[in-house]
Amino acid sequence: MMAKLSREQLNNGVICSSAGNHAQGVALSARKLGCDAVIVMPVTTPEIKWRSVERLGATVVLKGDSYDEAQSYAKLRCEQEGRTFIPPFDHPDIIAGQGTVGMEIVRQLQGPLHAIFVPVGGGGLIAGIAAYVKRVRPEVKIIGVEPSDANAMALSLCHGQRVVLEHVGGFADGVAVKVVGEETFRLCQELIDGIVLVSRDAICASIKDMFEENRNILEPAGALALAGAEAYCKYYGLKGETVVAISSGANMNFDRLRLVTELADVGRKREAVLATFLPEEQGSFKKFAELVGRMNITEFKYRYDSNGKEALVLYSVGIYTDHELKAMVERMESSELKTVNLTDNDLAKDHLRYFIGGRSEVKDELVYRFIFPERPGALMNFLDTLSPRWNISLFHYRAQGETGANVLVGIQVPPEDVDEFRSRADNLGYEYMSEMNNEIYHLLLRSPNKV
Repeated sequence: MMAKLSREQLNNGVICSSAGNHAQGVALSARKLGCDAVIVMPVTTPEIKWRSVERLGATVVLKGDSYDEAQSYAKLRCEQEGRTFIPPFDHPDIIAGQGTVGMEIVRQLQGPLHAIFVPVGGGGLIAGIAAYVKRVRPEVKIIGVEPSDANAMALSLCHGQRVVLEHVGGFADGVAVKVVGEETFRLCQELIDGIVLVSRDAICASIKDMFEENRNILEPAGALALAGAEAYCKYYGLKGETVVAISSGANMNFDRLRLVTELADVGRKREAVLATFLPEEQGSFKKFAELVGRMNITEFKYRYDSNGKEALVLYSVGIYTDHELKAMVERMESSELKTVNLTDNDLAKDHLRYFIGGRSEVKDELVYRFIFPERPGALMNFLDTLSPRWNISLFHYRAQGETGANVLVGIQVPPEDVDEFRSRADNLGYEYMSEMNNEIYHLLLRSPNKV
């Protein structure tokens, strides 16, 4: 797109909004073409990304907590300064440029090719690849991959029209888009063969696989297609076929590796997270260990409860098969030791596994998950809005090195104040969701003697 600009347009400069890869592409193109470039990025953008853009000679402006806010500011400056706006995906020239990835794949891989797996955000990359590959190699399947909590393209294809997500998961921030492009959606409707949805755990497992095999560290959006390819091949029992997975990003801050390592083993079924109730009596721990059997315990959390007849232990077990795990849970249940598998419950893995011994009955307690923007003042903004109007009874912050921090909050709100609380929470501008109906909340935090 930029190569087609007139000299006058280049002299006036370009501007774009981006969370990472597009920003670097525009900055590099501007340097090659000798024009000024302004790149607007959310203030939550990892430093490694905006530093890379600056090194390419562009001017970086950090604006807004989300991509949408950064884009609005970029378009406003575009009008004010007469610059050309370079969209990240929804433009024929941008789509064609991203389609050259498909051209490279076809030229470099001469033999049979079953499928190409493409990470999907706004849809520019997959639309471009599909447009080229379906013309020259129509037998090759083009399959998109999205995070299960950022599935705008999958929902849009299902409903036959573009769907705007109310909430979008930020773990794979490179594809965290609430609505796909108009032109990209039109092409995907016509050309692609399907979408695979993958979990956060599966993405982490693919990051670990890539590191162990090639010593490359992918960011979540970069590992997305790899996770999708593996899920697809496993589901269809595909063997002896050639598939391509596009790893489109390696811009991950070091602090996020902690979360990746915690979830990677869960994603590969090398670790399961469970909770079991044990009677507070001598010998119960030994009985528990005997029931675990040959399963390897990799983590164990227990705290004595002087007021209770049962203790709740949280633990993890190592490498297992579904059959082995099911058999172990059945052994526990047959011995009247209630056991719950927490492996697929994100609330438990992110927060509640750290609250061992914290069960109690708190009057008028509401429990919510808030997404705090990763910027100075976010916590004080929250406290100024809700405290000391209401007492905070629980607070667990878990930094994830992404566009938003995952925060679990308990707050005592009398029934007559609920409407006021929700109004204030809405005005705060942070995404939030109730966890009051989450069975794991009732299991780990509520008093066992209360309903």
